[in-house]
Amino acid sequence: MGSGARTVSVRALLPVWSDWRAGVRAPGADLLSGLIVALVALPLALGFGISSGLGAAAGLATAVIAGTVAAVFGGSRFQVSGPTGAMTVVLVPIFHQHGASGVLAVGLLAGLVLVVLAVAGVGRAVRYMPAPVIEGFTAGIAVVIALQQVPAALGIAHVHGDKVWQAAADAVRQYLGHLDPLPIATALLVAALMLVGGRYLPRWPFALLAVALATAAVAVFDLPLARIGAVPSGLQAPSLGFLHVDQLGSLLAPALAVAALAALESLLSATAADAMAVGTRHNSDRELFGQGLANIAAPLFGGVPATGAIARTAVNVRSGGRTRLAALAHAIVLAAIVFLAAPLVGQIPLAALAGVLLATTVRMVETASLAAIARASKGDAAIMGVTFLVTVAADLVTAVAVGVGIAVVLALRAVAKEARLQQIPLDEGDHLAEEHELLDEHIVAYRLDGPLFFAGAHRFLLELAEVSDVHVVILRMSHVTALDTTGALVLKDAIGKLEHRNIIVLMSGLRPDHQRRLTAIGALPAGGADHLFTHTPDAITRARQLAPAVAGDGHRASA
Repeated sequence: MGSGARTVSVRALLPVWSDWRAGVRAPGADLLSGLIVALVALPLALGFGISSGLGAAAGLATAVIAGTVAAVFGGSRFQVSGPTGAMTVVLVPIFHQHGASGVLAVGLLAGLVLVVLAVAGVGRAVRYMPAPVIEGFTAGIAVVIALQQVPAALGIAHVHGDKVWQAAADAVRQYLGHLDPLPIATALLVAALMLVGGRYLPRWPFALLAVALATAAVAVFDLPLARIGAVPSGLQAPSLGFLHVDQLGSLLAPALAVAALAALESLLSATAADAMAVGTRHNSDRELFGQGLANIAAPLFGGVPATGAIARTAVNVRSGGRTRLAALAHAIVLAAIVFLAAPLVGQIPLAALAGVLLATTVRMVETASLAAIARASKGDAAIMGVTFLVTVAADLVTAVAVGVGIAVVLALRAVAKEARLQQIPLDEGDHLAEEHELLDEHIVAYRLDGPLFFAGAHRFLLELAEVSDVHVVILRMSHVTALDTTGALVLKDAIGKLEHRNIIVLMSGLRPDHQRRLTAIGALPAGGADHLFTHTPDAITRARQLAPAVAGDGHRASA
């Protein structure tokens, strides 16, 4: 039975014809978008490959191989996968400690971990990602991408800084010492052509036109602009030569970190793509499965670990891509460039590509969504703002962790406020006269409403501790929606304090699962089962029997 369920689960992760039907019937928009994305992805792939320590060829291999596999097996029809800046940051220390073979082995192990997570259904957890976190993350990534373009847009080749904003600041500092209007003018003109042209003629490939015009201008007028430069021509033959059994143990922890980053970045990128393309929804488990297979395949060809790339995915969405054929076309174009057109692509000015990405960041930010969330509540605005700032200042993993953490705290605070302890909130069938009769008999009933858990449980202890001139307390538990161990311990403490003051405690309406938890903690009244009742009227009857005994004896009566 278990293996059957597993087979069905794996089958659900595999590609189906419906993924491709629309793209095959009308491929024009997807092929054009794939071409545009490939031109944007090329310098990024080369740069991230070099930054990781494995070289430009490794970056290209990742973009081609991982891009192809993830396009076929992934769970988003817009996702474009390849090397990313966030992943590069994680890979650099692995390269310094374990060398190139260690990076490749980590990628392979991370891919296996992602496949296991996909089969286990872990991808669905992204559904619970708060909207303010996603919006803050997306806006933050847009700013990060824009900051990444500052050196190329200013014509600065070498910058210093561990964080993207530090590198951008260093580029500005260098530029102010050697003012050159040409690169920044090129970037701004390309961005303006894309934004203005795309507004009035959205179906025209203005990104491609702008890059082509800039490249032609540089060639015709011999403009002194930095270009992509030499592009490796060809991919290495597939090999497992990088695997060393004696290394695997020390690589497991880095592999788990890479898998976590790949999962998080890919799922957030797919979610952001859904937000940019109205009416779409990715399959999170399939996305993890596709990224897992991509990371298993890429190292075989010398590629570094890959993830879904928000910048390239955003270009895909905004360039008119409709199906996963666009992401596949991007990988095919990159492969063709590697084998056929490397010298021509090498002439593209980096400032022009910076302009393409600057325009993309402007399109990524949905100001209406940001404004709506900011108006919704101060808490949501705070979550979104903090996530945005941490994304820009630190990294996206930290940003999501901080954003989700704040969201959880605020949610617990809101839920805890819903918990109430009310004295004799009688049901509709009860009568006010009975309340006074019970009070005259030194019996008080409380109804606990809502969740009794760590975020608000101690309020109950303080309120119950104030009970005075009472012989019997009835705790009506039927409206307790949640009870955790902290809540149970606090309730145990409150009951213990009441009983220490010779006050008998009865309970009514206790749910079976709550009773089991209280029993395990030892938090039931001293009378045990005799002090537990299904219905409140039965508990009131028993309280009336016990109250006189307490009053007469001056000590706790026993059932």
